[in-house]
Amino acid sequence: MNLFDVYPLFDITPVKALGSTLWDENGTEYLDLYGGHAVISIGHSHPHYVQRLTDQLNNIGFYSNSVKIPQQQELADKLGKLSGYEDYQLFLINSGAEANENALKLASFHTGRKKVISFSKSFHGRTSAVVAATDDRSIVAPVNETENIIFLPFNDAAAVEETLATNEVAAIIVEGIQGVGGVNIPTTQFLQDLEKSARKHGALLILDEIQSGYGRSGKFFAHQHAGIKPDLITIAKGMGNGFPVAGVLISPEIPAKHGMLGTTFGGNYLACAAALAVLEVMEQENLVENASNMGSYLMEKAKAIPGVREVRGQGLMVGIELENPCAPLRKALLDEYRIFTGSASNKNTIRVLPALNVTKAEIDRFLEAFSALVSQNA
Repeated sequence: MNLFDVYPLFDITPVKALGSTLWDENGTEYLDLYGGHAVISIGHSHPHYVQRLTDQLNNIGFYSNSVKIPQQQELADKLGKLSGYEDYQLFLINSGAEANENALKLASFHTGRKKVISFSKSFHGRTSAVVAATDDRSIVAPVNETENIIFLPFNDAAAVEETLATNEVAAIIVEGIQGVGGVNIPTTQFLQDLEKSARKHGALLILDEIQSGYGRSGKFFAHQHAGIKPDLITIAKGMGNGFPVAGVLISPEIPAKHGMLGTTFGGNYLACAAALAVLEVMEQENLVENASNMGSYLMEKAKAIPGVREVRGQGLMVGIELENPCAPLRKALLDEYRIFTGSASNKNTIRVLPALNVTKAEIDRFLEAFSALVSQNA
């Protein structure tokens, strides 16, 4: 049997990792400033993380949600405390797409409506309703096509208000920071207007914090820079530092009932152990503060490099836009300097998404290589 060939692959086989460093099967060392799409939040193979998972696996690894799993409540308590959402409810699943699917479902259940507002350059996942709400027609199959999604211009609050006036919209879904779209930041006023308009017209506001959450922006959630409180918040990626775990934070105004949502693997023992380890390390090592400080340093230095058109970001979610497509530069960073970075739908933008415990020395290593390559191509 062959693997289904849907991924363009680098000719690299990592076999070991620690912190922000990877080693391949030949012993070649790489600096990881992408973390597998912003998944690695506390660094590869963090000893506390490894110990937490090992201890849990030595006791019990899995049972379904037909029994009591105390680690789920422990995780909810810790997450509520660190995020500032102690009065919210938590539903646990396995991936970002699942989180967004369940958030849309909850919004439709709660409002009795079908329509959803999404935005230009958005990315919310590759399944069912959320791929339909993703602004990339190339990944939407005919079975996913629906008239229930309304795409509006990003950062255009007036267009949202006009659409909501039909009173047919169940939810607005917006990323805390657009990731795949090229690290595009919603303005503070835009997010505040979304919150106000949603409440005025009886729609729910969903903040997709799958990539931008968990301390990456320099606050626990990116939307907290705008001082708003959405009805639903979706989380994944950095939540488990590589272990598949995701969640939906749900307003106390939204009631639960048995059977309305469900999952086989969500909130299993190992997923909770991984998620708890991440929160414990974030708290003990002040990683949200480090993300803010290191991100500010990275963006300040990157803006000063001749040939850089624009730097966008918050914390350690950074997009650096060049005058020309950046694919050759990303390849050179990997081939010549052994540094992993990310791409975006904006072909001129390179994404930098390191672990939240990245060091100044590691950022300097990237800046030196990046500056040398940009000057060569100027």
